[in-house]
Amino acid sequence: MGRGELSRREFLRETAKAGAAAAGTAFLGTKAIAAADGLAVPPPGEGAADYTLRIGASALEIAPKRIVSAITYNGQFPGPLLRFQEGREVTVEIHNDTNAPEQLHWHGQRVRADVDGAAEEGTPPIPPHGLRRIVFMPRPAGLRFYHTHNRAGADLDAGQYTGQVGTVYIEAKDEPGRHDREVFLMLKEFAGAFSQGGDMPQDFLSPATKVKELEEAGESAMKASLAKGMPHGYEVGYQYFTINGRMLGHGEPVRVKAGERVLVHVVNGSATEIRSLALPGHTFRVVALDGNAVPRPADVPVLWLGPGERISALVEMEQPGVWILGELADDDRRHGMGIVVEYAGRKGKPVWTPPKPFRWSYARFAVENGPRREPDETMEMTFTKRNAAEHGFNQWAINGQVFSSGSIEAAYHLREGRRYRLRMFNASDDVHPVHLHRHSFELTKLAGKATSGVIKDVVMLGGYQEAEVEFTADNPGLTLFHCHQQLHMDFGFMTLFDYSQAA
Repeated sequence: MGRGELSRREFLRETAKAGAAAAGTAFLGTKAIAAADGLAVPPPGEGAADYTLRIGASALEIAPKRIVSAITYNGQFPGPLLRFQEGREVTVEIHNDTNAPEQLHWHGQRVRADVDGAAEEGTPPIPPHGLRRIVFMPRPAGLRFYHTHNRAGADLDAGQYTGQVGTVYIEAKDEPGRHDREVFLMLKEFAGAFSQGGDMPQDFLSPATKVKELEEAGESAMKASLAKGMPHGYEVGYQYFTINGRMLGHGEPVRVKAGERVLVHVVNGSATEIRSLALPGHTFRVVALDGNAVPRPADVPVLWLGPGERISALVEMEQPGVWILGELADDDRRHGMGIVVEYAGRKGKPVWTPPKPFRWSYARFAVENGPRREPDETMEMTFTKRNAAEHGFNQWAINGQVFSSGSIEAAYHLREGRRYRLRMFNASDDVHPVHLHRHSFELTKLAGKATSGVIKDVVMLGGYQEAEVEFTADNPGLTLFHCHQQLHMDFGFMTLFDYSQAA
């Protein structure tokens, strides 16, 4: 790319800033399944809920005199931090003060389908100007989060483009507490706009091995589409970038003391963006991914998270000064994606220095030659892109099937207690953060290399790469599997598993 050209990130941001032409009619919106709610709402006075969440429109000041409008929880962004105790039942009352049905998804938790918060699984919606009262057992322990699971389609004021995101931390019965303090960070962009342009390169993943056949198929399909005069499918660019709802330099700094051991919990609450974070002069000792302890904690200079991913990392505070904990992409960081870290007794302009090039690998935290259990069944899934096929939006298919809006019919039928291997092939150049509801899975192969011991519920699958994950069918009911990138999910990248409790 020449010096005079905009980077892909700059192009998307400038398009958002200019209010690029919206992509036609908002034809998906916030549809929710109309289903009978089997959970009774108690009359007034019949016991207080442990937690109350209200969904409603709010004005958020992300910087002085810079205000965005968003749908939030309890009038704030991020939503309230919910600290649960593993195995201790909780009651949550959710009020919907908007004019559209809503869903609240308990991401990463092992809950029933009627509580999980996905219309596709049959979860009853929270009706407009109504409420739902739910009771569940928080599990497993670790860093989870909650967010809307409404589809947005072409509406950038719906779905996870809004401010409906909050953190959950489930404390283990034997919480170790090997740190001096905790810091929770929520990464989020606001003021999105659609643009049509080329694909953004994503070369940060390791291993970087591509499957030749997948690359040939994906590139051939794209060239054929462009040859017919089709534009590139819509993407989303953003004008504002925030951590904990404030742009860099406009929120309270993270205040630390020399010698402290700080446990940093990071949630990527973005609808579409892969994020990175670095802190000059410091390293992150990653101890958990998606809330699950890793078998081999390791030091890294940069954290990478796809939409929906979480990382917990220890940082030894041994470099007194005033620093910027921020995104590697200069354009995004300068427009807000960062937060100041300030040591006690230190003042001055926050310092940013980029780290050396570094590739992110889940295998870094895995065990070599760990115990392996052969699955009872292997299912192969190929993910394909149909460029600009639906009103200018890319359409996504799993094994040739584009998920139908509002469908609750399962494509895959499982049996309780069996272990399943998902062998995934990405026939596109996009990175897909694929997510399995109500279960966690083990990463067993990445780009052709075996791995074991890393347990997650979202994994980034690189362009033209393959990966394998395994899970046990131990939470009966409809179970949603999808890409956590909102544009991909909304336009077909979903499917359902189903199984009943064994007799």
